[in-house]
This record gives sequence, structure tokens and C-alpha cells, in this order.
Amino acid sequence: MSLFCWLALVALIPMTLSTEPGVKVRLTAKGLEYGRQLGMAALQEELKTIRLPIFSGKERVPVIGRVRYRASNIVITSVGLPTSAVNLVPGTGIKMSIRGAFISLRGNWRVKYLFIRDSGYFDLHVGALSISASIAISSDATGHPVVSTANCVANIGSARFKFHRGASWLYNLFSKYLNRALRRALEKRICPEVTKAVSGMNPRLQSLNVLARVDKHAEIEYSMVSSPSVTTSYIDLNLKGEFYNIGNHQEPPFSPKAISLPPQVNNMVYISLSAYTANSAGFVYKRAGILSQDVTDDMIPRFSPIRLNTKTFGVFIPEIARRFPGLMMKLVVKAAKDPVVTFEPNKMTVNVTGTVTAYAIQPNGRLSSLFVLNLETSVSARVFLRGMRLGGAVTLNNFDLTVGTSSVGAFRVKSLDSIFEMVLNVVVIPVLNVQLAKGYPLPALRNMNLLNTRLQILKDNILIGTDVQFTG
Repeated sequence: MSLFCWLALVALIPMTLSTEPGVKVRLTAKGLEYGRQLGMAALQEELKTIRLPIFSGKERVPVIGRVRYRASNIVITSVGLPTSAVNLVPGTGIKMSIRGAFISLRGNWRVKYLFIRDSGYFDLHVGALSISASIAISSDATGHPVVSTANCVANIGSARFKFHRGASWLYNLFSKYLNRALRRALEKRICPEVTKAVSGMNPRLQSLNVLARVDKHAEIEYSMVSSPSVTTSYIDLNLKGEFYNIGNHQEPPFSPKAISLPPQVNNMVYISLSAYTANSAGFVYKRAGILSQDVTDDMIPRFSPIRLNTKTFGVFIPEIARRFPGLMMKLVVKAAKDPVVTFEPNKMTVNVTGTVTAYAIQPNGRLSSLFVLNLETSVSARVFLRGMRLGGAVTLNNFDLTVGTSSVGAFRVKSLDSIFEMVLNVVVIPVLNVQLAKGYPLPALRNMNLLNTRLQILKDNILIGTDVQFTG
């Protein structure tokens, strides 16, 4: 894992239309510092793989004449990157700089002068090495990010040879030529290795969940809706953050509002999830036809005096007991409109407009419609993180019932409130909470874990502040 893993959050797919995001991600200076540490460790290992070719040459040395030299089997023995920095360039991107770096090499040497031959091995210590690189970000045809080196410059400040074996007077015949050749060759190899280290992250970036499956009905898209906003202290990323029916991407009949993140910098990453994202989920599940719950008597606790049968309901609606004596009943609770989610400071509310249809179950299994009630209900929701998924749970605030249609004559619907309050609290909401607890995936890379996480409900959005750790 390296610094460039963070860049996966910067460019997800080619931008087409600029619009307000459903999700905003902020990468802070603290996050960039963690990325720098990972990046330097990865780059250090990459530089160790440099292999230099065999060097040979002929040089005419004053007074002495022509000297032939050869250096071979040159390998890197150690690399140090003690001082490095990653800086944000407003409106541009990321610049990486390294100062005071060093590389040590070892190789074999051979010299021929007139009829004299000698050989041995040498150590070369290259110091005061500086590297400067700018990172460019684009996307491939599949909508995944691609990172590359926009430009790179490497300079070696000093080089010190130490020769082993052979006659010392021979060293002076060729050392300065070998020194010059090796320094030039090494400078030429450093930037390609930097480029290789950056490009080597692209296979890992393919793991970014640009389109994340939620369940068999829905998926959520985390594509960019505009270019990232780069300042001197953070990068803001605007993601679509919209639910879709699998295989049928239809836009909802509403648009996201602008997201404003508070000036917090204690965590590496801040993720703001708007009510738009939650409401797009309601739109998707309503279209999928699954915002419906059948309620039968076997779902009611045995100790409850209220049973779903015509005897119980006949107490409040005598016509039911008269026309359908001794029958069990079935209720179908169904959303009639898309649920509406609102966020206020420390408060998340979901309002649902639905219907409750009551049936008598005939001995042959046929359903006889009794009545349809219009249902207006409000629930409070709490949200929580479970791994890399955001889950939730709801509790009933209040509800209101009115008669829609009736096949059993007029009746006072308020007399049924206690029954339906029990049905909602004991059956419908627990079933819903089982599904909500499964949650939906946040934008993430493979092997990405969240640490020191704090979740807040703000005006029109949920804010997750978190540190990040990569494993593997």
C-alpha cells in the first residue's frame, strides 16, 4: 500500500455533468501525512529494485595513456528517504518532494592499462539525493481511477567510492569516469522507478467500489460529479452517492442540496452523506415493490391479548364479526409514496405515507377485503457503522390512520389505534430494522479499515469523521 491509494478517492470516472453531490469526501492534511508515510515505504522498496547495466569505457589519461575499465554486477544495497513531503497545490493536485535521500550500491570493477590488469569490488554511496514529482489523476474506460507521474526530476548531490582489492594507484586512473557514468545512470533510473511505483498502484485502485452492490435489489454509485476541489489543507471530492435499481438506473424526481462540511481536521477523512442519498434509496426500494409487509397472527406474540382475527376486530367493527365469523385475518402494510428522510442536528426522521389493507382469510385460503386505511407515520432513526457499511434502526414516533375504503360499513378508526400501534412496533418495525442493520457500503478500497470513527447528524447530512488504516 502506498501514498497513491489515497488518490483512488480523487478520480472515479470521467466527468460529464456538473451537479451537486449526494456524498462529499474530505481528505485532510492528517490523511495526506498517513499516505506520505505509506508512500515513502513503498517507494523505498521500489528503489531497491533498480538494476544498472554493465559499464565499460576507454579513457585517455594524461601522461599515462589509454585506460580501459569495466563495472558489472551492480546492485542496490540500501536506500534511505529521511526527509519527504506531500503538498497540495490549490486547483492542481499533489506534489511529492524528497530531500537528503541516499542510495548505496555495490559492484565489481576491472581495469586494463598496457599489460597490467587488476580487479576487485567497490561500494558507492550516493548522498544529497533530491526527487520531485507531480501526480496526475485520470480514469479508465471502466470508470476506475488511474494515476501517473506528470513530471519527475531527480538530482544527485554527492557520490563517494570505496574500492576493495587491487592496487590503489589504479583506482585514480578510472574512478572519476566511473563515478560520472554511474551518477548519470542512477539519476536516469530514479524517475522511471518513481513512475513505476505510481503506476503499480493502478491494479489496486481497480478495487474501488465505484458501483457498490447493496443487496439483490439495489446498488449505489460513487462516481464523481465534478472535479475535486484542492486547497492548501484538504481535498474535497464530490461523489454521486445515489442508489439505483440493479440493471435499471433511473434518476429520482428530486435533486441533492449543496453540502457544506464544517471546518474539522482532527481525522484523516470526513464523509458527508446527504439526505439525498437516503431518499434515493427509498425511491429505489419503492420502485422495486418491496416496501410492503404482510402481517399474520403467527407473527404476533403469544402473550398478546390482541389477535389478528375477526373476533378481535369484531369488537370494534361488529360487521366484521357478523359477516366473517371465526376467521383469521391478514394485514398488508405498504408504502404508497417514497419515504422522505430529513436530517436535523442530532435528529434523523423518516416520514412514510402508506396504506394498511385488512383481509379475512377464508377456509379455502381466499382473501376477502375488509377495509383499507391510509397511514401517515413518522419514525426516528439512529445510524451506526458496522465495518465499512452504514446501518440504521428506527423507532416509532407517531402515526395517523384514516379510512380509505371499507367493505364492512363505517367505523371509528381511532378505536383501532392500539391494535395498529402494536402491529407497527411488534412486527413491521422489527422486520424493517433487520434489513436496515445490514447497511449499505461506503466508498472504499480493498483492505481499508476505519479507526477512531465519530458519527454526527447535522443539518441535511450525516458526517462521519474517521482515521483510516490499510492492511495487506
